[in-house]
Amino acid sequence: MAYIYETHMHTCQGSACGVSTGKEHALWYRDMGYTGIIMTDHFFHGNTAVDRRLPWEERIDLFFRGYEDAREEGDKIGLDVFFAYEQNFAGDEYLVYGLDKAYMKAHPEMEHWTRRQQLEEVHRAGGCVIQAHPFRIRGYMDKIRLAPSFCDGIEAANAGNDPIDDARAIRYGRELGFLMTAGSDNHHSPAKAAYGVTLEKRLTCIDDYVRIILNRESIGLAVPEERFAWDSAWQPDERHTAWMVNDREETVPSERKWFEA
Repeated sequence: MAYIYETHMHTCQGSACGVSTGKEHALWYRDMGYTGIIMTDHFFHGNTAVDRRLPWEERIDLFFRGYEDAREEGDKIGLDVFFAYEQNFAGDEYLVYGLDKAYMKAHPEMEHWTRRQQLEEVHRAGGCVIQAHPFRIRGYMDKIRLAPSFCDGIEAANAGNDPIDDARAIRYGRELGFLMTAGSDNHHSPAKAAYGVTLEKRLTCIDDYVRIILNRESIGLAVPEERFAWDSAWQPDERHTAWMVNDREETVPSERKWFEA
């Protein structure tokens, strides 16, 4: 039996771009046959719904509202609900799994972590980091930044992406040998499309998912088969140029574009 989990989603309680509440998400994913969801609202360098002027601990309490709303409903209806978050740097964004409210309240410095500090400190706390939608093109980004040194894997498929973004991501992931996940980036339930991962065992806590990633255990991608197919009609242009974030966190040109020849 395969267990299916959403790994990337946002609520209106935690993300300024969110539309649905945690409860609304939980009910829809239950009806869609998912085993569970991982709430990943935008953290304070991203499109957060939390007032950044508030005291740190109050901000953390508010940030957890979407997850806690979903968790309360999930407990009633038999849906697993776990917490994570999405952090933004220069348009490159990361899904951080394995930290909890107590840890975050005790570490206000995390708001100002660099990419390297984020990976090191999250590892120290027993968590992991996945680069979200690495080839996405959006107005808030000046360029595509790939950061292989600062993540434990990549999100190879994201339902909010253009198909070309994911076709490039799967090639990048395979070439560099990344562990790869998938998620919907869902802001509104019901959603137009629902992606996720399939696991061989049911998760009992977010630490189970972290261990799967860090140990590079089997993860299935709950994604349409055609999602990664290259369309010969695509004509990548200058916007699709990929840049690399090097070990000093400098953005430098990449030798590879990850375009189909």
